[in-house]
Amino acid sequence: MVAQSPSLAALPRSLYPDRMAARIYKPAKTAMQSGRAKTKSWMLDYEPEEPRVVESLMGWTTSGDMKSQLRLTFDTKEEAIAYCERQGIAYQVFEDKPAARRGMSYADNFAYSRRTPWTH
Repeated sequence: MVAQSPSLAALPRSLYPDRMAARIYKPAKTAMQSGRAKTKSWMLDYEPEEPRVVESLMGWTTSGDMKSQLRLTFDTKEEAIAYCERQGIAYQVFEDKPAARRGMSYADNFAYSRRTPWTH
């Protein structure tokens, strides 16, 4: 008879390490493009448990922390919080700040009241 391993939900909460903390945030818009893709969902990633070190042979930055590679995506903040509470993970929520938009039309480049003269 083959023994089956228990699922994570069946394990007692005391088996989860206390230092495993997660960040829940809404990612910012990338500076490389003007689009707003991948900014609507909420992300959950883990705080690093150990510092990164520079490998002596190749000079690469390495870490033994496997949770630093894990990033979960949720549609809402409440879903991410419910996941953390269900799994017994300590979490910290970072609220998103709305982007400050400055309205400017193309004609403003040639306005007479412009502070600096327009040149090529």
